[in-house]
Amino acid sequence: MTVAQLPAQQVFSVKWSGDIHGKLELIDQTLLPLQLKVLSISTMEEAFEAIVMLRVRGAPAIGIAAAYGVVLGVQKSVCEGKTVSQTCVAALQACDFLATSRPTAVNLFWALDRMRSVVNRNPNVASGADIAQALLRESRLIHDDDRRTCHAIGEYGAQLFDDNSGVLTHCNTGGLATSEYGTALAAIFTAQDQGKNLHVYADETRPLLQGSRLTAWELQQRQVPCTLICDSMAAQVMREGRIQAVIVGADRITARGDTANKIGTYGVAVLAKYHNIPFYVAAPRSTFDLSIVSGDAIPIEQRKAEEITNGFGRQTAPSGIDVYNPAFDVTPAELITAIVTERGIIAPVCEENVRGCIG
Repeated sequence: MTVAQLPAQQVFSVKWSGDIHGKLELIDQTLLPLQLKVLSISTMEEAFEAIVMLRVRGAPAIGIAAAYGVVLGVQKSVCEGKTVSQTCVAALQACDFLATSRPTAVNLFWALDRMRSVVNRNPNVASGADIAQALLRESRLIHDDDRRTCHAIGEYGAQLFDDNSGVLTHCNTGGLATSEYGTALAAIFTAQDQGKNLHVYADETRPLLQGSRLTAWELQQRQVPCTLICDSMAAQVMREGRIQAVIVGADRITARGDTANKIGTYGVAVLAKYHNIPFYVAAPRSTFDLSIVSGDAIPIEQRKAEEITNGFGRQTAPSGIDVYNPAFDVTPAELITAIVTERGIIAPVCEENVRGCIG
């Protein structure tokens, strides 16, 4: 089977087709890089399953998909001619249901809170269809806002890279994880657009290999020079002087700058600190959770043992072995050189600067 080819400008993780009776379209990221398949999602339950099973993933993309999932959740009420009150109840129930899909990425809850606000602002509209229209408008606003945010992050982040640098990434932070351009990868793509020559070293990102399956694929699509490495090779590659900067994304950032990201990120930050390499985080304002200060308060998703023992359909561990499989870890603020947002660069990373930029 050959690797699917898709022009960079057409890479999308989430798309809505049609009006209030339309559908959600997603690239099934579990099939990349060998198969490029677009899923047609027509129910709220299918949207929930796609989020849980990582068919759509990346904190911003999860939030966008969940917002559209709420629109799917009210379609039945609209078709059946239910009252405004009944349609509002269906929307709020959809928000509550979709909020249980994944616990760590705060963008999910941020987007669903925006959808709840739509319901609360529109109690006196004429029909359930009007509620659905308002929900779809908000979903599209969330989607469009993320596009603009990604490009702004890219503009700020590109300033951090010197020409002819080696840059290490972890997990996937491009168009597949967002609406279009990415967060950490947006900085790399923008630097490329500006004529800078970067060589990206992509961690494979165990156990689900988002770095090798997704990041390497996206970089190839844009013809960015890229070398794939195993997670355990990062220290050696740094020691050899191949890396001048590290940039990663985030799923939740606290008020002091502690950052939850894909498992393995914390270890990369420790290695970067030892080797005196700047460690950058790129994330939109919607990823910040200013209600908590310490990373110890971030809920960490625990995933199924089979992702490690039977990854991609092949058993690689003894039957019955005990498994610990956290999907994320937390990098403390003191290991982060700067956080790149659509509002600017936060440096040094501390509570005063985070709240000043985001609050």
